[in-house]
Amino acid sequence: MRFSSETSSDGVREQLFTLGEIPGVLWTPAGAAGTRPLILMGHGGGRHKKDPGILARARRFVAECGFAVTAVDVPGHGDRPMDEEFNRIATENQARVAAGEELAPLIAGFQALVARRTVPEWRAVLDAVQELDHVGAGPVGYWGVSLGCGLGVPFVADEPRVRAAVLGLGGALASAEAAARITVPVEFLVQWDDERVPRADGLALFDALASAEKTLHANPGKHGEIPELELDSTLRFFTRHLG
Repeated sequence: MRFSSETSSDGVREQLFTLGEIPGVLWTPAGAAGTRPLILMGHGGGRHKKDPGILARARRFVAECGFAVTAVDVPGHGDRPMDEEFNRIATENQARVAAGEELAPLIAGFQALVARRTVPEWRAVLDAVQELDHVGAGPVGYWGVSLGCGLGVPFVADEPRVRAAVLGLGGALASAEAAARITVPVEFLVQWDDERVPRADGLALFDALASAEKTLHANPGKHGEIPELELDSTLRFFTRHLG
């Protein structure tokens, strides 16, 4: 892991890093020392590690809870080079939707493809970040919606360090099998008027989760219209299970 820059503001330290070819960012309390909970955040499709939604949540996790938070650019996003295969598939999918095909199955297939690369990358990032003195091997949480859910479900299912997860805006078409292997507490978000993920698919993914403790938060609005109150709920959820 190589750090390329460091800044601090309002009690939050931000460090940009690369791990091999993976660009990432780590937020911790300024002056932090010793072990603390760590949250890995997965960004949405077409977004990046410092997307405003990621940044706002990360800074609150750090400032209000004392957690460490990390996020990385998934293949073909952010500071990573364009992936020719992923770009070709995305272009083909756009054409297929224009020709009348349903969007949800195409999204599911694409997310399953990306997950095969992303899950081992995220596990390597956890390994590296938890070796740092100001993070340590504390409990781990995961937050990810939309693409972050499609990639996060198989990651949470396969990563035993994750103790709690916030997921949502995803469907069961690509993730039901992996969801059935998730047993940690989950908070799951559904947008009732989601134009990208059919409501029934989101509810089916929630139903597929094997967690004994899981809660469904359904809010009116379209795919990208998660209300601000859900951030407050997420803070309480991770404090309860990681803090």
